[in-house]
Amino acid sequence: MAETAPKRKKLKPTAFMLRPMAVTLRETINHTRHSPNTVMYPWEKLVVKDGYRGRPGLVMDKCIECGICVRICPTRCIELVEIDLGEKGKVRRPQVNLGRCMICGYCAEYCPKNAMIIAPEYELAAYSREDLIYDPFKLQYEDRPGCHIDIIQVKPEDANNRDIKGFDAKTGKEMKDTPEVEDKKCIGCSKCEKVCPADAVKMVQKGVNEKGKPIKRPQFDEDKCVSCEQCLDNCPKDAIIMKEAK
Repeated sequence: MAETAPKRKKLKPTAFMLRPMAVTLRETINHTRHSPNTVMYPWEKLVVKDGYRGRPGLVMDKCIECGICVRICPTRCIELVEIDLGEKGKVRRPQVNLGRCMICGYCAEYCPKNAMIIAPEYELAAYSREDLIYDPFKLQYEDRPGCHIDIIQVKPEDANNRDIKGFDAKTGKEMKDTPEVEDKKCIGCSKCEKVCPADAVKMVQKGVNEKGKPIKRPQFDEDKCVSCEQCLDNCPKDAIIMKEAK
């Protein structure tokens, strides 16, 4: 025979009404004896811990206008705009549209110079979309510990361990994509040297042509290179390719 489900006990009207009230009264008394878990916001605010991913911030002097933040942004809310920086003249710096920003921190994580940081600010409401566009000056924030995001995080005792993923075990150097030049396509225009934001490209002479003029080819300094691909994007003959790190 099939098993029958046990019958549910019918609650009497008195228990049906008093039992929930008793539970509510008990919880009320317990919470009244303890201090509240909230603060009187906005008059009181909680202390934001280090590493809190708030809005993007900018350290103006560290930026080399490599454009990696623009390239890595998943919502395409960052663009490089030209500003006048006094003694440095006309330079390009990041501008962020916080109306589209998802606060992922990728710009700070991949910035090779730690010019893009995470500012511990979360009150970003505005009355118009224009107010959510932070130009380089409005984007600035104090460079201090706790505002950086490092791609590779290790314990202090493992700082010199070459077996850590992301570093070459033989040389101890960081593994990253590096540019290479195809000799047959290169015309020696030196544009890659001019656009490199890290001064990692130097034109060197490789010989002379039939007319006796020097043949120059770019030489890349892997230690200075930040893998921004500016040389690749600006090459008029597509003679530069990126060699992926293994």
